[in-house]
Amino acid sequence: MSAAPDPMSLAVLAEPVGVPPVPGGVPVAMDVASRIDRLRGCLPDAGVDILVVTTLANVRYLTGFTGSAGIVVVGGDTALVTTDGRYRSQVAEQLQAAGLADAVDVVVGGAQEQRDAVAGRAGGSGRLVGLEADGVTWAAQRRWAEALAPADLVPTAAVVEGLRQVKDAGELDLMARAAALADAALADILPLVAPGRSEAEIALALDSAMRRLGAEDRAFETIVASGPNAAKPHARPSDRRIEPGDPVVIDFGATVGGYRSDMTRTFACGGQPAAEMAAVFDLVARSQAAGVAAVRPGVAACEVDAVCRDVIAAAGLADAFEHGTGHGVGLDIHEAPSVSSGSTAILEPGVVVTVEPGVYLAGRGGVRIEDTVVVTADGCRPLTRFPKEPVLPRT
Repeated sequence: MSAAPDPMSLAVLAEPVGVPPVPGGVPVAMDVASRIDRLRGCLPDAGVDILVVTTLANVRYLTGFTGSAGIVVVGGDTALVTTDGRYRSQVAEQLQAAGLADAVDVVVGGAQEQRDAVAGRAGGSGRLVGLEADGVTWAAQRRWAEALAPADLVPTAAVVEGLRQVKDAGELDLMARAAALADAALADILPLVAPGRSEAEIALALDSAMRRLGAEDRAFETIVASGPNAAKPHARPSDRRIEPGDPVVIDFGATVGGYRSDMTRTFACGGQPAAEMAAVFDLVARSQAAGVAAVRPGVAACEVDAVCRDVIAAAGLADAFEHGTGHGVGLDIHEAPSVSSGSTAILEPGVVVTVEPGVYLAGRGGVRIEDTVVVTADGCRPLTRFPKEPVLPRT
């Protein structure tokens, strides 16, 4: 168990190399314009002539368009974006910013007008039209079957998501900014993690700090779980007030430019952890460090999961680690690849994943430590940099 860190080092986050405490500087541009052509190259392997993209994160990835309603149609000789009248100006501006104004046709109108526009590009006898199986309801599939007849509909899986796994320099820059901002927000509210404060109070302060520092939103619903609640991996912040000696799990992230960060730290409130929980803190820290060290190109994601799990199993607590070791992060907080025992993904440079083992003892508490890391040419680089010492500085 390490000694309590210097409060000043926590306040400035030890100025982590390459990631400023508060995001600044000129953002790195993303190469959005090339993504539709890259998608065209994937269509033969997906068994389709044309893909109708309705998942909003995929629409954004392909075009830069961020509206709450939109469809992208991509084929060998076609590229179309449809949306409704709320976004007439926005879609034009964002396609222009992405360098796609002359490469993508746009139709703005009601739902029927949009379906007619898609049918004009994708319909036709003998055409194989892909629908995103994971994002299309049964009712929507029936509507598309009617609109696109006599084309044959083909369910597709993870075609655009496969492209999204490897982040470009602009995406990594946004994720680094989101991570640095979250680091700074946690440092800002750390004095609130104290006996007598409620979980909900801390969560609200953390969410507000991220927005105040420049986040467009939190990355997901912030988790603050103390005492016995820390044994629930996805506990929601409650009115429970922290007591001395409680483990306090804080799982949160920020969103910058649509891209997210994800980090978990667990603190021992009011001093050193009690004997049982001190052993758990040490065990999870060793498991997480081993998992991060295992992340490198060519490694199967399931191997990273196994490395973390083996450390915990060797301590006789395999049953207390009940979730996967991690997941991809990007435009969605959970995206490919999965870092779990059943994952078949092979890591490669530019892939961003979390490593977040945990041990949960029902009724007593739990510990989880999580970093978001990007796979590099020879290993990985952490995007989240907040110190991992469990002992809070005394104020």
